[in-house]
Amino acid sequence: MMKANTICNKARGFSLIELMIVVAIVGILGTLAMGYFGDNVIASNRTDARKALSELAGSLEKCRSLYGTYNAGNCTVAGTFPVTSDAGYYSVTAALAPTTFTLTANPVAGQPQVNDADCTTLTLDNTGIKGATGANTPECW
Repeated sequence: MMKANTICNKARGFSLIELMIVVAIVGILGTLAMGYFGDNVIASNRTDARKALSELAGSLEKCRSLYGTYNAGNCTVAGTFPVTSDAGYYSVTAALAPTTFTLTANPVAGQPQVNDADCTTLTLDNTGIKGATGANTPECW
């Protein structure tokens, strides 16, 4: 005698609730990852300011060695301020005197660096002293 096969009509797959839980978890993880990623991008963009400040300081030192002063009329870099950094994230201004200078990098409006609360401005002077303003200035340089 043949045994009758028992057929199980249990549905296979995910329920709507299970699917919604997975979507919610993925959304939360994505939000956390984007926040972390965004902070790292802003921190890495500070390199643009550091590079601009260092290059301009070098050009001003060259002016001083050629003309004896940082603000000489013959010095082409002295008359070009404000200068936009290579990537366009910062605008660099200068306070020039015959024997001293202070360069200041400020974020350009409309660029992501405007949201950098840790390092709102970066400075560099003729003695090589690096400064910054913001909530976490030790991380700026």
